[in-house]
Amino acid sequence: MLYQQGHLVELDIIDLAHSGDGVGKLDGKAIFVPDTVTGDRILVRLTHIKKQYAYGKLQEIISPSPHRIRPNCIVADKCGGCQWQHITPDYQLTAKENQVIQAFKRIGAFENPPVLPILSSPENLGYRNKATYPLKRSLTGNVQAGYYQRNSHQIVNLNQCPIQDSRLNPILAQIKQDIQTQGWSIYNEKTGKGRLRHLGLRIGKKTGEILLTLVSASKNLTNFQQQAENWLQHYPNLVGVSINYNPDPGNKIFGEETFNYVGRPYLTETFGQLNFQLSSDTFFQINTEAAEVLLNVLLEKLSFTGKETLIDAYCGVGTFTLPLAKKVAQAVGIESNKNSIEQAENNAKINGIDNVKFYSGTVEKVLPSLNLFPDIVVLDPPRKGCDRRVIDTLKQLSPPLIIYISCQASTLARDLEQLCQQDLYTVQWIQPIDFFPQTPHVESMALLKFQSSILNVAPRTPVTPTVGG
Repeated sequence: MLYQQGHLVELDIIDLAHSGDGVGKLDGKAIFVPDTVTGDRILVRLTHIKKQYAYGKLQEIISPSPHRIRPNCIVADKCGGCQWQHITPDYQLTAKENQVIQAFKRIGAFENPPVLPILSSPENLGYRNKATYPLKRSLTGNVQAGYYQRNSHQIVNLNQCPIQDSRLNPILAQIKQDIQTQGWSIYNEKTGKGRLRHLGLRIGKKTGEILLTLVSASKNLTNFQQQAENWLQHYPNLVGVSINYNPDPGNKIFGEETFNYVGRPYLTETFGQLNFQLSSDTFFQINTEAAEVLLNVLLEKLSFTGKETLIDAYCGVGTFTLPLAKKVAQAVGIESNKNSIEQAENNAKINGIDNVKFYSGTVEKVLPSLNLFPDIVVLDPPRKGCDRRVIDTLKQLSPPLIIYISCQASTLARDLEQLCQQDLYTVQWIQPIDFFPQTPHVESMALLKFQSSILNVAPRTPVTPTVGG
């Protein structure tokens, strides 16, 4: 039968795609359907038909999967913030572990990738320590804040979110009302007019301290100082209120300048038995407890001698650099964000860690200029993975151990395949960790060990820690 757009068909969902959509087969063609799960028998309306695949919209669940549950959020089928609230936690873990395995087989060409059983997040709900909501006015003029509806720029208005820390929920609804009362204009991305663009909330999971930041196309908001003082007095855990200035068109959330109006420009947090200061606009792992699980796994699997030289590329505010620096002779952090470097240096100072040095710049430029032959390199790049120049530099430096942390299994598999060419490195293990429950995203950490003497590197006597697990 020749199926066309708009046709209704019955479909069995047989798998989950890395995008989060359920996958069925129709005359050999893959059909991707959001809001479904393996084991569902559904009625679906075909929406977009390509040569090899098609997309559909769920119309009716004829027979629900045993992996299906009732979502915790009433707008889960509309909001693009998380796609998997309808899937049992256990099956989410199964699907994510399989996602990592398949990425290494298909993209990395690893026949039997050494993927360890996935580790769950300590919390399935309420785990997010940061939320940044786009702002909009409804047709009736009310201020709205929420996440974008899937595949659109239409905001799903929220007063609470089950995956963000519950201590942020009471603030969200009231801040919207206060913006409404103040009459501050809301930025229109089509016309470029208006002021407020985003509402940012960040919380220290261990300390409970909260930062509130409004992203604005203007540096000045009428009566903002008084309103900020009122917020600080009204919310006991709120420690600072700021405006981030972003006048530029486009979808970049934060601009280059942040102005603190009341309280502090940072909150305090504890991580890896260290104290951290975090501002509103710098990167920190979104799931604090799961990130500590990852750190503890790393510390358990490596027995440091205390004589190693370690480089942490893409180091951020020193999240992993500083706990690891306490285990080695010297540590170096590289980060392109200057604000993050300033915070990393400050975090080293407040924790009394003096064997670490931070460099501001891109990894592809800074790493080859350091004139260091490290014993361990830690990689934690953005979702797009490492620049090819970084891979080439690592091949030249040939550190005995590389630890690669990634939130994108496909780019992790791609980069590891490049590092393992000519048997230069071997992958010792790959540890998936569920940093992002209720979504299809998964964090992974891989350990690579140098195997080859093909490359001619400068003479040295590496100090290699014992590899466990």
